[in-house]
Amino acid sequence: MMKPRLVLLAVCLLLVPASAPAALERSLDHVWTARAGLGDEAWAEVLRIENQRRTGRYPRILHALVFEFEGLLWFYTPTEGTQSLSLYVDRLDQERADLRPLLQAIERGFTRWEVLPQGPAPARATPLEQLPNGCFVACVSEWRRLRRERVAVAAALLLSFYEDAGAGSGGHTVLAYEVAGELQVYDPADGKTARRFSPRLLADPLALARAVGGDRVQRFRTLTLVTSGAPVLLAQAKQPERGKSAEVLGG
Repeated sequence: MMKPRLVLLAVCLLLVPASAPAALERSLDHVWTARAGLGDEAWAEVLRIENQRRTGRYPRILHALVFEFEGLLWFYTPTEGTQSLSLYVDRLDQERADLRPLLQAIERGFTRWEVLPQGPAPARATPLEQLPNGCFVACVSEWRRLRRERVAVAAALLLSFYEDAGAGSGGHTVLAYEVAGELQVYDPADGKTARRFSPRLLADPLALARAVGGDRVQRFRTLTLVTSGAPVLLAQAKQPERGKSAEVLGG
C-alpha cells in the first residue's frame, strides 16, 4: 500500500542555519523550549537524529520534537517547522512504540536517533511566540492553556494558510476559537493579543485566512479541535475507517 503523503503544516517563514556546532546547540535550545511550552499534558520526546543522506533539506545531525496532539503525532524542527508524523489514525500506541517508519516517511536517511533526557534550561530561552518556525507549537500551547483554565470555548480550530498554491510552500498557523459568540484568533506573530472577528468566519476558513493573512492567501488546511473522538483533519472531511491508511494533511 502506498504511503500517505505528509504535508508540511506550519513553516512560519523563518529559517535558521543548522550546520555549525553553535547553530546545532541553538537548535537544541529551541526544541527544548518547544517541549517546555507544550507542558506535560501529553506524550512528547526530544530526539537527536542522524541523517544518512548527504542531499536534501535536512542536515546530517538535527534535533526534533515529536509530540502527541489531538490523537496524532507531530514532528517539529526549528528549520522546517511542524508537520504531521502519523501515517494512520487510531494507531497512536503502535506509532509511539516504533517511530522508524514514521521518521523514514519524512526522510529515508533518518536511520539512527536517540531520545534525549531532560537537560538544564537553555542559557538563552526564546519566548514561545518567537521560536523559529514555531507557530503551530505556540498555537498548541495556547489551546492547552485555554483548556487548563476551563475557558468556555464553543468551537475551535487550527488554521494553516499559504500564499503559494504549491504543496511544499511555507505557511503560517493560527488558533481560532469562539467564546461567548465572538470569534477570537490567536496569532503567534502578534504575541498574546487575540484578534476579534465575526463568528461567521469560522464556517469559511479561506475567508478567515485572508482576513488574518491578507488577500494573497491561496489555500488553507484546518485541524478542528475536539475534546473526544478523532480529529477532523480537513473542513467537512470524513474520517478514514479504523486502521485504514490516512492522508494526514495539515497545511
